[in-house]
Amino acid sequence: MNPETIHLIERPYQEVVDDLLTALVGGVVNEPIEFDLKADGYRLAEPALDIRSVTGTREGARHTFLKTIDFVYREGDNAVVWEGGDRPDDETLFYVDYARRDSRSPLTDLMVGSVVRTLAEAIGREIATVYRQIDQAYLSAFLETATGKSLDLVVAILGLARKTKESATGLVTFFREPSVAGAISIPQALPLAVSEGPARFETAQPRTLQAGQTRIDVPVRAAAGSGGEKGLVPAGAITVMLQPLAGIARITNFEPTLRAAEDESDDELRGRARAALGSLCGGTRAAVERAIRELRATPVEFWDPNGPVDRRTAPGSFSVLVDAEPERFGGLAAAVGDVRAAGVLATLVARYVFFKPRIVAKLTPGLTGAGKEKVKAEAIAALEAYVFSLAAGQSAKGSELLAALAGIEEISEPRFRDVLAWRSELSGTGAGTRTPDRDRVLGPGGARATDAEIEAGTFEVSPQIDGDSWWVALDMTPADLLLEEA
Repeated sequence: MNPETIHLIERPYQEVVDDLLTALVGGVVNEPIEFDLKADGYRLAEPALDIRSVTGTREGARHTFLKTIDFVYREGDNAVVWEGGDRPDDETLFYVDYARRDSRSPLTDLMVGSVVRTLAEAIGREIATVYRQIDQAYLSAFLETATGKSLDLVVAILGLARKTKESATGLVTFFREPSVAGAISIPQALPLAVSEGPARFETAQPRTLQAGQTRIDVPVRAAAGSGGEKGLVPAGAITVMLQPLAGIARITNFEPTLRAAEDESDDELRGRARAALGSLCGGTRAAVERAIRELRATPVEFWDPNGPVDRRTAPGSFSVLVDAEPERFGGLAAAVGDVRAAGVLATLVARYVFFKPRIVAKLTPGLTGAGKEKVKAEAIAALEAYVFSLAAGQSAKGSELLAALAGIEEISEPRFRDVLAWRSELSGTGAGTRTPDRDRVLGPGGARATDAEIEAGTFEVSPQIDGDSWWVALDMTPADLLLEEA
């Protein structure tokens, strides 16, 4: 479909009937003529007895022009002459129906109620219906024009489905950061979460926090996977923006969520589909953000070759700072690698403090070599389970690391020989590498731990750097655990 042929689809009933009647009396139907603002008169291709109708485009929309008001037929030069009324848009086609001067058609009675007109009107109704059906079939294939079940089928290509009444709804209040002025746009499909629990929500409609407003209520609906009872949360539960929004200080719901009164509307579903489309193409920032958020992590900052000098990466590369538990990092790096553009180097970095404890313990006698390796693997798994239980900003304490080993029956009297520590480099040419930082290993007094404090297990590995809460990550291999038979 294009501007030259769209009129063949948009055919109202009366226009179809006029075309049929013109054809029945031997006239010319829809003779195309290009309109030029520099000319008023346009000669017809054949001698005309009279003009029946003229249609075309006016202000971008289909328009039927009025005889004697917009145009007249000038018999002397067999032309359509535009007068002072409406005119077609410049350089668009208008279409003329007219009766031939030398027509020999035996049908001449076109009055209302005549046999010819009645048959033409009956046939015209069916033709107009077919045109309308063709038009609807065409519109049903596009996101912006499809409705109802057709829209459900279109968005199914993206893996989306209309949210039903089972999806809980509610209002979430967004509060402005006091230091931020101006309007703040809150997009549709912004992902939100509760502070505790698995429930996820999305903004159901776009909103704008106008300059001078300190807060605004935004309708939300339970996200996929949070339907039914899972989406029914109490007041004050929705407090997390999974996608940070500049200028918003905090969010909350002052009332509990309720079951929806009706299914998701067409406009709401279109909005979610647009958000999904924006992140589908590989090699885009939206695609990288989507890959990270799908693994329940948060992209904090992007660095690329066009960024500030102190945050600029080399051409053909970019870096992403994420907020995620250390155990998720491997999966995140793989997901970002899958959606990056071919030939572009992607570096994923996170605020991690890595530490390597070197431990000596007594081992139950009589174990085989394979048995000893299994004990080491179980010991490292126990230490990892403890470290994985720590939240951002929580220190890994020596006494608790030793307590984690108490569950391994084959070893006893574990003690530390040494603890090494590193922190992640977050930007610059060294982004993604590690820098040794023994100052992360602190003694009871808050200073760098001594060898005696490390051996006694009274140290802690602190992830607090420059006021920011980092994550503690264990970096330990079987070679770091020395087992001596008792």
